Amino acid sequence: MRLEIDPHPCLDACWFVTHFDRPLGECADSTELAALRERSGSAPFTSGDPMREKVRDLLRRGGFKPTGRSKPASEYLLKVTEAGPLPVINLAVDVCNIVSLHSGLPISVIDLEKASPPLRIGLAPAGAHYTFNASGQTIDLAGLLCLFDATGPCANGVKDAQRTKTDAATRQTLSIVWGTTELPGLAANVGRWYRELLQREGAVVQIY
Repeated sequence: MRLEIDPHPCLDACWFVTHFDRPLGECADSTELAALRERSGSAPFTSGDPMREKVRDLLRRGGFKPTGRSKPASEYLLKVTEAGPLPVINLAVDVCNIVSLHSGLPISVIDLEKASPPLRIGLAPAGAHYTFNASGQTIDLAGLLCLFDATGPCANGVKDAQRTKTDAATRQTLSIVWGTTELPGLAANVGRWYRELLQREGAVVQIY
């Protein structure tokens, strides 16, 4: 699989493809994931304010404002856990959310079969937007680093597009860890832990 990445002054992206031996609707989380979702399990990373600011700096480099409802997805997950554990969605999204929560880096995961090549990471142009949930809400993407397919932008470090989100039938995903060179080596280490968790759940991971 080919993924082009446009030149960027501080993007340090880690990406890989995951294959599940059955549809996500038939996959169940392990007790290890349940503990990590409740923040009672052991994780190799902890996030903090300095890290959050560097992630925001990454997303604002193109002119996007990562604040309020457009804050990085990792910050949204942290807010969710103030009221309780992360919700159970499906194995692919649960592992993604767990790693993002503990590492502090935003992560995208899409159903690869719903995306059409060529795939590219770059800045969204003025006027770009997409629907990000089933109720039809949209996000203005201008200046934000995004994953693009042949149709247009479909994922980023804030909110992924509804059209390429995983569902109960998904068996193949693409994950992108949105790292920054201001946190050297972190994206690679986070990606490694992310893949290890998926493999312990029985998934097969491919690095390109």
